[in-house]
Amino acid sequence: MENKRKILMVCEAFGGGVFAYVSQLCNDMCNHFDVFLAYALRPQTPKDFTTILDKRIHLIEVKNFGGSIFNVKKDIQVINELQKIANSINPELIHLHSSVAGGIGRIAFARSQVPVVYTPHGYAHILMGKGGMKLEMYKWMEYILGKTNCITLTCCKSEDEVAKTLTKRTAYIETGVNLEELSAQLDSIHPIKDKKFTVYTLGRTCVQKQPELFNEIAQLVPEARFVWIGGGELDHLLTAPNLELTGWKPRHEALAMGKGADVFILCSLGEAIAMSLIENMYMGKLILVSNVMGNKSVIQNGKNGYVCDTAKDYADRIKEAIKNYPKEICEQAIKDVRTIYNTHVMSNKYVKFYNNAIAGQYK
Repeated sequence: MENKRKILMVCEAFGGGVFAYVSQLCNDMCNHFDVFLAYALRPQTPKDFTTILDKRIHLIEVKNFGGSIFNVKKDIQVINELQKIANSINPELIHLHSSVAGGIGRIAFARSQVPVVYTPHGYAHILMGKGGMKLEMYKWMEYILGKTNCITLTCCKSEDEVAKTLTKRTAYIETGVNLEELSAQLDSIHPIKDKKFTVYTLGRTCVQKQPELFNEIAQLVPEARFVWIGGGELDHLLTAPNLELTGWKPRHEALAMGKGADVFILCSLGEAIAMSLIENMYMGKLILVSNVMGNKSVIQNGKNGYVCDTAKDYADRIKEAIKNYPKEICEQAIKDVRTIYNTHVMSNKYVKFYNNAIAGQYK
């Protein structure tokens, strides 16, 4: 039996888009490496997560992860636990996912003799908005830990540009989705369609996702129906009479609703590359995104979607689409996913990156 190189993945933010990304990456890497996944359970973690992951993945729950990196006593416990896990596995590469695992992990493995890789999945100090002591602490943490012997691997060019202001050793690999799996899921469901022209988004109603802006767009286009799939602490900001907040839905139902919609909006303060963005491009939706990190790496304005700066920009594009739907733009988005943003391309790039990192190319 072939002895594969061992890779330890560490993920505290084990839910939502990060879960989708990390689970897909782990599954893809099983064919090339012996994959160990140290994770923390969150309320957003799918109940059936073990069935989503390849059986070859070695799962290790990190008991001390608490969702923050500013509780010194707790952080020391996590550092000790991560070091014990790594010592028991003896991996040839360690890959840290998201800000909490990235912050604590870079401290835990600061003296590591094997390559340490950090993927932010969107920098916290950008995604969480402006102002506040906590955001400043996240930003300074990135500056300080950016001086460690770690490679920052981002999900797109615009996030890599941010990374270069924080550290010297960077690279990026574009996010991809599993097109075979997504196609099979889409073929098996019937679209949930409304008579009205439908604009939708999905995710947590949090500062990063800007529900207040989504609500303002809905108010500017009363002739359209707006839908937010998901929920969270800012549900109260979605008040427009033509806007429906559905709460969280099972994946098959969310896909059915998306399949029946006309426009997908992602008006976030920042993203890495949202899996929902790539999936909706592949579904042939008209894509409207905010002009921020992540989004602007994927969407070329007027070619495969539109980049918007204000609520009026979004509203104008929706009104234009109601009159004359831009099919050629949607078709280009589908082509881009097939050629760039799919897991085959992503997987090949990752295998090459990991092997090069283990070989010492990024020292």
